[in-house]
Amino acid sequence: MDAVPALDEPLKKVLGPATAKVMAEHLGLHTVGDLLHHYPRRYEERGQLTHLADLPMDEHVTVVAQVADARLHTFASSRAPRGKGQRLEVTITDGSGRLQLVFFGAGVHKPHKELLPGTRAMFAGKVSVFNRRLQLAHPAYELLRADSEEAVESWAGALIPLYPATAKLESWKIGKAIQTVLPSAQEAADPLPETLREGRGLLPLPEALLKIHRPHTKADIDQARARLKWDEAFVLQVALARRRHADAQLPAVPRRPRPDGILAAFDDRLPFTLTEGQRKVSEEIFADLATEHPMHRLLQGEVGSGKTLVALRAMLAVVDAGGQAAMLAPTEVLAQQHHRSVTEMMGELAEGGMLGGSENATKVVLLTGSMGAAARRQALLDLATGEAGVVIGTHALIEDKVQFHDLGLVVVDEQHRFGVEQRDALRGKGKQPPHLLVMTATPIPRTVAMTVFGDLETSVLDQLPAGRSPIASHVVPAADKPHFLARAWERVREEAGKGHQAYVVCPRIGDEEDGPKAKKKSPEDEAEKRPPLAVLDIAEQLARGPLAGLRVEVLHGRMQPDDKDAVMRRFAAGEADVLVATTVIEVGVNVPNATVMVIMDADRFGVSQLHQLRGRVGRGSAPGLCLLVTEMPEASAARQRLNAVASTLDGFELSRIDLEQRREGDVLGQAQSGTRSSLRMLAVIDDEEVIAEAREEATRIVAADPDLERLPALRTALDALLDEEREQYLEKG
Repeated sequence: MDAVPALDEPLKKVLGPATAKVMAEHLGLHTVGDLLHHYPRRYEERGQLTHLADLPMDEHVTVVAQVADARLHTFASSRAPRGKGQRLEVTITDGSGRLQLVFFGAGVHKPHKELLPGTRAMFAGKVSVFNRRLQLAHPAYELLRADSEEAVESWAGALIPLYPATAKLESWKIGKAIQTVLPSAQEAADPLPETLREGRGLLPLPEALLKIHRPHTKADIDQARARLKWDEAFVLQVALARRRHADAQLPAVPRRPRPDGILAAFDDRLPFTLTEGQRKVSEEIFADLATEHPMHRLLQGEVGSGKTLVALRAMLAVVDAGGQAAMLAPTEVLAQQHHRSVTEMMGELAEGGMLGGSENATKVVLLTGSMGAAARRQALLDLATGEAGVVIGTHALIEDKVQFHDLGLVVVDEQHRFGVEQRDALRGKGKQPPHLLVMTATPIPRTVAMTVFGDLETSVLDQLPAGRSPIASHVVPAADKPHFLARAWERVREEAGKGHQAYVVCPRIGDEEDGPKAKKKSPEDEAEKRPPLAVLDIAEQLARGPLAGLRVEVLHGRMQPDDKDAVMRRFAAGEADVLVATTVIEVGVNVPNATVMVIMDADRFGVSQLHQLRGRVGRGSAPGLCLLVTEMPEASAARQRLNAVASTLDGFELSRIDLEQRREGDVLGQAQSGTRSSLRMLAVIDDEEVIAEAREEATRIVAADPDLERLPALRTALDALLDEEREQYLEKG
């Protein structure tokens, strides 16, 4: 008997180099173990092996049938070599009906030799109609030899697994490859501790793998899925629990604010009272800062809930205690914006060492990659001497040259854009590990927070400060009702007439269309006369047309940093009426006088992104208006998504809708991809219970055995996850 291949055996040794190459390139599968974890997407019942008598139109079907007739036709064709084209027509039957298969051009040779009358095969393809007859054009097929009755029986057994496939590798070829490696499932080391598995009535892993690939009943599938979901949730939660445990062992300097220090002075000069939510979250943060272990806290909240204010109070508490605080922002626009708003909020408290500065004052410096040499030298000096208590910057803060006098707190804004290694590089600049506060402006459902930010404690700000105005949102169906778009521009003029300002957001910049690589407009675009939805085009159109006479400026990511900053300053100072921008204004931009936002081609943005953008208006005393312009028809999924955004201002509700509407693979958008490779079976939104229970079990097990010495199989599974995911996944946590 052949030896059973080991789980880490490369597929090329087991399946041959050609198949292994396709599996590696198209499915990311490299070893026997990888292939065993490539689970079926769904199952067909044998009775659903479609009968030719009742084929559904426009659907992919798989049929088992016999070739009744095959004819090769030659016809005149200007495209074919020597002016002659070939078409192979094959008629197949399964006793219940007949079906025509058609192959063209170079694709006729192999089937012409193989599909002879009397041959039985499985055929898979999309059903279409030609000359009022059903046909499959260029179907994939698998011959069934005379001795393969058993093959049909096993392949068309009770439940036929259908695998995520590619054009290069049909589902049945994947099924055959899995059949080859399935005996290796017996070798699978079970990562779940036995007590946990038995306590929850879960199958052993080898049995779950057999049942997921070769189920006899639907109950087999359910049991296997339940077990495999637990594996994914549990191994991931153990990784996060170990990270939490390791962080909790680190020493940190406790940082307590002084009763008469800079924080008290700052609170005294606030022109408003903190919301209940801001007070509660601040207390959680101050309690963490006072401990001898580093704080690891995620602060998430609604757009405009005042996260920056909460973070600034934490930073000032640390300055009070003799330390320094650094805020890391993902873009220069955002770093400059934070620097502006922090210095404005602090007033003379930000003028340490200057005439007119308060006695409690500190210096607030900005550090970005594009600063001039002299300003940069001064900023670095202020950090090294401790003159600057607060620094706000981009990735430039992480560079080796940047030295702190005593770094006590790191605040990371828009956490998901920074990896753990970047975060650790900044934390490594403290004499002892500094405290860490992570902020995200995208509300995250609890399950996602547990899955992606599982190494952090979570604080939620779900209350808007008093005086914030409501934002009305409307979908503008530009294709069905062009006069609605004209009315949108009138509304912008009306707001400008009242002395307010507007944003117009576009998905593209526009100059990427120039040059030899310029994409041609598709005939559909030409036919639909789709408006040019790029910043540079729209700005020009508006300035010449519906918004003529208003001061229109542009802002996008490819502008020089100084130019971007100058535009933002002019807009903030009220020297421009309309800012036409890309999503560079998505987070952190705060101009209370801006009351209206028009988002062009809104269907091209995600739900959370639209919510983020909308949060830029209604930040002052006047109500906000957000207009979502789309060409998509009423019945489309894109329109449903926009209707959902227009119908609620609750970011947590929207993040749930977002998650339900998107494929599991891009649950967290580009920023937190990595889910795709580790979550094959677990659905983050549906399996909340499994994730919560797995987190509890993981925390308990790691507390008792941090190095997993008594659980070698779990240790192995964890190493595999971290290898596969180190780059992609836990970095995002």
